[in-house]
Amino acid sequence: MPLKKNTNQLNRAKVPSVLSHLQLELLKLYANDISDKQLIEIKLLLANYFAQQASDAMDQLWETQNLTPETMIEWTNEHDRANKNCT
Repeated sequence: MPLKKNTNQLNRAKVPSVLSHLQLELLKLYANDISDKQLIEIKLLLANYFAQQASDAMDQLWETQNLTPETMIEWTNEHDRANKNCT
């Protein structure tokens, strides 16, 4: 007989006991009656914000590690070499 997972226990483990500042602000926002269009616009704003943060972090990594487009090409070729060595 397969073991049953206690899904309630698993779900509780994933839920933080304290809300983050962002979560609290979003809850305040949702207390206002916003339209579906506004919700989509807010989601887009958040997505763009976090995409910009990721892009800035990558730019900083490139600068601090002296990465170049050639480095990226070399990295893609390393995967090919690893596969050739396995056969």
